[in-house]
Amino acid sequence: MLLGAGRAVLLGSRAWTQKTWPLQTRASHWQASVLTLRTSLPMRAEPKKKKRVDPKRDLATRDRLRKKLKKLERVAPELIPIEDFVAPTHHTIQLKIRAPANLPFEESERRALLLKKWSLFKQEEHKQEMAAITSLMDAQAKALAELHLESEELYQAAVRRDSGLFPFESEGPCHTPPIANYEAPEGKYNDVTKVYTQ
Repeated sequence: MLLGAGRAVLLGSRAWTQKTWPLQTRASHWQASVLTLRTSLPMRAEPKKKKRVDPKRDLATRDRLRKKLKKLERVAPELIPIEDFVAPTHHTIQLKIRAPANLPFEESERRALLLKKWSLFKQEEHKQEMAAITSLMDAQAKALAELHLESEELYQAAVRRDSGLFPFESEGPCHTPPIANYEAPEGKYNDVTKVYTQ
């Protein structure tokens, strides 16, 4: 038998009070005591009233939509041209390209041999640059490994990114010196954007 909000529970002739059996007694609307009945929250809202639809008005809107669809089916929609995809005519006209001069056989062979020698020279130069960069990176990695063994603080300071390197800003010489107190004009333009309507 339960009495009150869980003050005492009587089972037979024994009674346990709140001192021997602690109960949760919270005054909350969503979390009740263990011994009370659990009910759902009361709904404090009214149901929305359904709008009454006039059948004549519904038929009229359907007829209007049918007429619009028939009108669209009869006349094909006019497509708006995308001018970005249309190349200007002065770009499409093939320019007259001058034909290469007819060289003697000895001159063409000399030029071909010179081109081969130049490509071999550039290849060797590229190999030397790559070897130099690889050796520098290996030396840097070896130095960092030795520094890491020597001191952890110095290693962390060496590995830290230098934020002062980028962004790099520099100003070079100008064609003319700047004019003091010069105000640039706002400028004028003609808006030639085409507007299409369907």
